[in-house]
Amino acid sequence: MPPAVSLSQVSVRFRLATGGTYAAVEDASLAVAAGEFVAIVGPTGCGKSTLLNVAAGLIAPSSGRIEVFGAPLGGLNRQAGYLFQAEALFPWKTALDNVAIGLETAGVQRGEARERAQTWLGRVGLSEFGARYPHMLSGGQRKRVGLVQVLIRDPKILLMDEPFGPLDAQTRQIMGNLLLDLWNADRKAVLFVTHDLEEAIALSDRVVIMSAGPAARIIGDWTVKLPRPRDIAEIKIEPAFQDLQREIWAMLKTEVLRGYAQTGGG
Repeated sequence: MPPAVSLSQVSVRFRLATGGTYAAVEDASLAVAAGEFVAIVGPTGCGKSTLLNVAAGLIAPSSGRIEVFGAPLGGLNRQAGYLFQAEALFPWKTALDNVAIGLETAGVQRGEARERAQTWLGRVGLSEFGARYPHMLSGGQRKRVGLVQVLIRDPKILLMDEPFGPLDAQTRQIMGNLLLDLWNADRKAVLFVTHDLEEAIALSDRVVIMSAGPAARIIGDWTVKLPRPRDIAEIKIEPAFQDLQREIWAMLKTEVLRGYAQTGGG
């Protein structure tokens, strides 16, 4: 089977208002197999989200090739679901309707869509919260609604851009374990962007490291050989986890410091 997502020698350059171009990503190649969980880590502003947007078809690369299950990607990646860092819930709709709307816009009858939405809310522990509006939910509850809002449409690929970033440490851990449970049920291909190295190792099959920008490149690719299923709190105390973290951080630290220096510490 061809990779779920394949990026070959992808470069992304943006035009500047003052003239010229800015090279965000340079010559990046990455393949995510069907059912594989891959995390991308790198300094702030290194192009992680840019690469994710290329995989989603939201940004056309300046050069290079993108394939989805072996077919060239020429527009939006309709086999992918995208979970952003910022919430995408409609504030005037209940949690149930926020989850159901993805099916309704795809042509599913409202009654069936709401029934399936209720089932999905139950899978993430929100059976009793379907009638609540987003402002009535905690940050973690809103993230759970956003997650099933994407998963209910059964995408073959899941693209995630620091989805748990705004949450406190304990809630992030709960959401990470929930994501692993849901992923383990059908093993979608996942491309997960995070700034948190521990989170990347705990969740993924592979951890990919990007250099500091401009012209950010993929400079490392580690296989995570930790057993599954995993509990995030428990796996972090394993010697193998700590050894891998030290190994990856030895490379990542240099890029983080370089990126920090380039932005003046901002």
